[in-house]
Amino acid sequence: MGTQIMFYLFSAIIVVFSVLTVTSRKILRAATYLLFVLVATAGIYFMLNYQFLAAVQLTLYAGGIVVLIIFSILLTSHISQSFEQVGKLKTIASGLATAAGAILTISLLVQHQFVASTKPAIDVNMETIGLSLLSYEKEGFVLPFEVISILLLAAMVGAIVIAKKAAEKVKNQENTK
Repeated sequence: MGTQIMFYLFSAIIVVFSVLTVTSRKILRAATYLLFVLVATAGIYFMLNYQFLAAVQLTLYAGGIVVLIIFSILLTSHISQSFEQVGKLKTIASGLATAAGAILTISLLVQHQFVASTKPAIDVNMETIGLSLLSYEKEGFVLPFEVISILLLAAMVGAIVIAKKAAEKVKNQENTK
């Protein structure tokens, strides 16, 4: 019973703060809401006994991307920076895309036949984890970590571009006065 309550709590946090992340017009608030989403996702990983994945989620995503975004915002623009109001056409299009994605995801989950694995559990120790992290073969994680490093770079560049664009807009507005 307690596990279900925690699952629903984490799920509610993820849904609510995800919506707040994409609808907030304040960029620093959006980054903070994203942090709550990532921490709640790590909480679900802990509930599933994926401690390593939860630790990676907390350190890499919550600790890495969000901190990079926040520092980029603080270093390159005004902290009270606001996004422009989104047009009605974009709102309708994004709502339709979201609904289509939700319908597709839910229908696939309902149709899939989930079967318990009969394979024995893999012995997990530090040597196995280390070898898996350094391997690029079937059970290796080098490629996903390289992809994550590119994601971190893209997040940093994206945050700087957003902040610089806003700073240039403010500068141009001040010059026209």
